[in-house]
Amino acid sequence: MHAFNILISLHLTCVALTISLFVLRYWWRWTNNPHARAGWVRVAPHVVDSVLLLSGGGLMWVTGYFPFTVKGAWLTEKLFGVIIYIALGFIALGRHRPRSQQTGFIAFMLGLVVLYIIIKLAATKVPILG
Repeated sequence: MHAFNILISLHLTCVALTISLFVLRYWWRWTNNPHARAGWVRVAPHVVDSVLLLSGGGLMWVTGYFPFTVKGAWLTEKLFGVIIYIALGFIALGRHRPRSQQTGFIAFMLGLVVLYIIIKLAATKVPILG
């Protein structure tokens, strides 16, 4: 199988897993489900996101799309979206500082919006900001 096909399959699988884990983890925190504190719930997202990042790097190498270039302007926006998504996920799911459920909910919903934008950028390869 061609390297691109392997990498894109791995990348898309990780995208689906990371979104599913984000929603599931938020739901468990919202409902105070004890599964939210399980060991695998703390480890799995980091493993999935690491594979997602590595497969994304591999896709950049194989396709020649690089951020901060004219050809990769959409990728630059996507990377900034990922940074925003990580910050929102930290607010929505973070255990380090108690936050109100309302703040967590707003961060969760904004995180889903940012995920939509990231996916749209990846699918169309057309930058939003020009």
